[in-house]
Amino acid sequence: MAREPVVAYVALGANLGDAAQAVVQAMDALHAADGVEVTLRSPLYRTAPLESSGDDYVNAVLELITRLPAPLLLSLLQKTEQLAGRERPYRNAPRTLDLDLLLYGGAQIDSAQLTVPHPRMRQRAFVLRPLADIAPQLVAPGELMAMADQRVERLR
Repeated sequence: MAREPVVAYVALGANLGDAAQAVVQAMDALHAADGVEVTLRSPLYRTAPLESSGDDYVNAVLELITRLPAPLLLSLLQKTEQLAGRERPYRNAPRTLDLDLLLYGGAQIDSAQLTVPHPRMRQRAFVLRPLADIAPQLVAPGELMAMADQRVERLR
């Protein structure tokens, strides 16, 4: 029996190598994956590291429709990171690619492997600004103003 499709949102970020290219390639890879259809892509943004170090990040958010259960979608995201050379030497280390499952339909998941909604998404302008571009109904009016001190610059 086929699963009902679920609308999910994924945050993408990178700050090592050609970060913009890594983010765009990840968007394309996810769109090409079995069980996933990317329906909306935010613009790319340049953002200062938050709770991290190194060069500025390039960030974006995708809306996708999937029939994959959330743990399998997470596995696909992690595999995509690994194919982009992601290493995890320490918490919040600079990265070639970072993919976070923000929302999975209306699901609330709290397991050792996955927490949805993403627990820090509402504290990060680099997530909320691109999310507001593609799903403004998901970002409350004052949320972005509350993060005015977090630099987020749309790339052309």
